[in-house]
Amino acid sequence: MSTHNQKKQLLLLVGIAVIAFNLRPAITSVGPVIAAIRTDFDLSNGAAGLITTLPLLSFAILSPLAPKIGQRLGFEGAIVAGLLVLLLGILLRASGLLSLLFVGTALIGIGIAVCNVLLPGLAKLHFPLKVGLITALYSTLMSVFAALASGITVPIAEGAGLGWNTTLLLWAGLVFIGLAVWLPQLRGKNSEPRPEEVQPVTGSLWTSTIAWQVTIFMGLQSFLFYSSVAWLPEIMKSHGMSVATAGWMLSLMQFAGLPGNFLAPILAGRMTNQRVLVVGIGILYTFGICGILIGGSTTLLILSILVMGLASGSSISLALTFIGLRSATAHQASSLSGMAQSLGYLLAASGPILVGLLFDWFHTWTVPLVLFLVILCAMVWIGLGAARNQYALTEKEI
Repeated sequence: MSTHNQKKQLLLLVGIAVIAFNLRPAITSVGPVIAAIRTDFDLSNGAAGLITTLPLLSFAILSPLAPKIGQRLGFEGAIVAGLLVLLLGILLRASGLLSLLFVGTALIGIGIAVCNVLLPGLAKLHFPLKVGLITALYSTLMSVFAALASGITVPIAEGAGLGWNTTLLLWAGLVFIGLAVWLPQLRGKNSEPRPEEVQPVTGSLWTSTIAWQVTIFMGLQSFLFYSSVAWLPEIMKSHGMSVATAGWMLSLMQFAGLPGNFLAPILAGRMTNQRVLVVGIGILYTFGICGILIGGSTTLLILSILVMGLASGSSISLALTFIGLRSATAHQASSLSGMAQSLGYLLAASGPILVGLLFDWFHTWTVPLVLFLVILCAMVWIGLGAARNQYALTEKEI
């Protein structure tokens, strides 16, 4: 490979990395300061909850449209557009006006959705033989910055006395870094996207069995993750943990997922099919959920959360890797990404609500945890189909 090509590849890797930086902090930084936001605006719990679910709804609505934006603007143009919308959303959210708080939050979801959906296509376009490795890179960075934003927002807001809105505004710095890397990519490009970006999809993903299996796998693993994020601290409190300790258990689960974030896509890319990984994730998840159901000792609970976190981190990375591996071209990857993430985030948004309703009805966490096991069984069954060595639109062996 020539020096010029090496530099180009390196720049693309940096570009993918800085997109990953921006995919979660603007969202995960809100939870720790939601009480302060609710107090400042005198919001009900329902209205405050809308602040956290709006981005997921934006994901669901915009994800199917993102590939069309990529077709019209090209990958580079669409990424820049997504980052600009994200930046505008962060600025409006921090304005101190209630109406702009909700508008800005919705725009944040829209901007992230565009970048979210196009990343698998970008990886497929520029690194077709290294989809697993590139997915490992951006999914791990995405998770690291998500956890980092959750952990340092309150210390910054309270320690530096900045308040919630100025603290949330600081995350715009990551967007400026992203724009600094991607804006130069627009120079010297034709207004029309490259042919390999707009290659038409032959057939409909909505009639493809394996496309639906990838989509449902994405949705079910998202259901488990977002339900756990919403309710794990309360479940831990029911086992006798303090509020502070229960909160740390959630952080522990997210950090335990990092090895899975990184390793699952690399292993998946080296396998003929990924059924072993699907089964392995199922076993880990089963151990973790059953350990929390049994409870008893703090040691068992911590071990269960570690294993559950590893399974969760592996499952999201595997879901993203499926998008690239089951697609023949970059544009097909973006289209499948839009389909999978749209329905996936709709399922994710329903999870915390359903789990909360089950607890209200039965006054025990046993029923929601049994639901987790049912969802897990469906996820593994669907995942075995998604793991087949086939392209979504040809339904033939690769």
